[in-house]
Amino acid sequence: MPYRAIAHGKSELLAERRRQRALLLSAAVFSAFVNVLMMTGPLFMLQVYDRVLAARAEETLLTLFVLVVFLFAVMGILDFVRGQLMARVAGRMFSRLEARVFGAVLRRNAMRPEDPISNLGLADLDALQRLLASRILLALFDMPWSPLFFLAIFLFHPLLGWLAVAGGAILIGVTLLNRATTRTLTVEASQAQSQAQGIARYMRDEADTLQALGMQRAMFERWHHARGLATYAEARANDRSNGFSSFARTFRQLLQSAMLALGAFIVLRGEMSAGAMIAGSILMGRALSPIETVIGGWSLVARARDGWTRLPDLLEQLPAASDKPVARPQARLRAQDLTVIPPGASAPSLRMVSFRLEPGQALGIIGPSGCGKTTLARALCGICPVAHGTIRIDGTAPDHFGTDTLGQLIGYLPQRVSLFTGTVAENIARMARAPSLEAVIDAAKRADAHDMIMDLPDGYHTQITSTQGRLSGGQLQRIGLARALFGDPVVLILDEPNSNLDADGNLALNKAIRRQKEAQGAVIVMAHRPAAIAECDQLIMLERGVVRAYGPRDQVLAETVRNAAQLGKVMHIDGKPDKRAAS
Repeated sequence: MPYRAIAHGKSELLAERRRQRALLLSAAVFSAFVNVLMMTGPLFMLQVYDRVLAARAEETLLTLFVLVVFLFAVMGILDFVRGQLMARVAGRMFSRLEARVFGAVLRRNAMRPEDPISNLGLADLDALQRLLASRILLALFDMPWSPLFFLAIFLFHPLLGWLAVAGGAILIGVTLLNRATTRTLTVEASQAQSQAQGIARYMRDEADTLQALGMQRAMFERWHHARGLATYAEARANDRSNGFSSFARTFRQLLQSAMLALGAFIVLRGEMSAGAMIAGSILMGRALSPIETVIGGWSLVARARDGWTRLPDLLEQLPAASDKPVARPQARLRAQDLTVIPPGASAPSLRMVSFRLEPGQALGIIGPSGCGKTTLARALCGICPVAHGTIRIDGTAPDHFGTDTLGQLIGYLPQRVSLFTGTVAENIARMARAPSLEAVIDAAKRADAHDMIMDLPDGYHTQITSTQGRLSGGQLQRIGLARALFGDPVVLILDEPNSNLDADGNLALNKAIRRQKEAQGAVIVMAHRPAAIAECDQLIMLERGVVRAYGPRDQVLAETVRNAAQLGKVMHIDGKPDKRAAS
């Protein structure tokens, strides 16, 4: 990822933080008052030991106690308010960023499905939210006030001050060592956990296949191995972090005892009062408390810090949506010198592909398996990034429309249709929360799937799951076609749309393509079977990612037949070349 891109993503996070500046400043101001009021306890102890007890002044004790109750009540209210403010900051940042992060995670998963950190985006945002709403961040607000307490201890006696500073330095060193030694373990644990969850999701979605092929034990062993690695990595990270936390807690208690011992020694020498000894011990505990809190919650701090580091890169995967309204384009699609390198590949699957499609036309893409048909479909939908060349919809680049708008303009039927848990109507309506049943039925009728859906147990209200166990391959494909047609898209892209269709399904598919053309839409069909290109006006023959033929359908088919016949002349029946015929 280029530095400029990552910087842009980080600037977006910083902009969100700036929007919460008023609340953060308010929390900082309240923290200042809370820490000043923290002096109430030590000063009260100092007055009780040095004045009240020495003078046996009961009225003074009562007056001081009433004042202390009031000050502690104010401190408690301010502490509660700053906690509420930080919870509001966490909620606002999460609500403003969750849609962006969710879209970026989907895009990154589509582009890099094998990337183990593709699924960490929402977890990273959740870690940031939990840190912002936790007491750990309030401890970070309190840390700058620790020097005030150290200074107060120095006023009691320099030896007490130096002991407190030395103890604080040791705890800070423990914090830094905790950070250095647990960061790698935390990242390893997150990646291992994500991999184990991915295997578990795959096992759930492909349960039928695993059972039918007797793969249950083999996949369990793979999941068990991945889960074991995740558990081991998490245990190592937790053990390391808990070790530092235990040391910090124990050391602070030891330090307070050492402070009392040193204070008692100074009191015995007549250099300090007993009240100052008690007050100094309390002040030191208050000065070191934020450091101990941060050490105890360092795993959350480290997790949120890693999320803050990763999120800029992730947000750059999905540019921020434009607020400007975009006019509905006409169905003019143009690709010029299109070169696409699929994620994870080192060589392009498509090279210098060019074509033009006008309203009311259908383009067929044919070629052997692996020639780049699906890659072309994914590139036209904005899923695969384009390495070279341009794509224009009515003269406008797809990125200009934004992800959601582009998805509404393009109806996409993938080679493998996946439905989601919900009703048939919700799936056709692309999982809209309150879909228009009239629009759903219209899309189903345009896909000639209405009667098939009505034959289901509950019609459009039939509940299905992500595994689609109740539907056949042909039913899935026809519902997928209705989903692609929902919302009256400008361009319809169909990847192997008849791979599971029978004769009636093929007739319905061709009828849907014909209706799209009559409505002045454009259609692109990636096909192996001839029935899928019956309504196509133009044809592209792809071979190894390169256009071998492009033109009117009948002309390209005739040229393909001639080439095949010529190839047959130079081949023996056993597949070996005939050198004489070839010459």
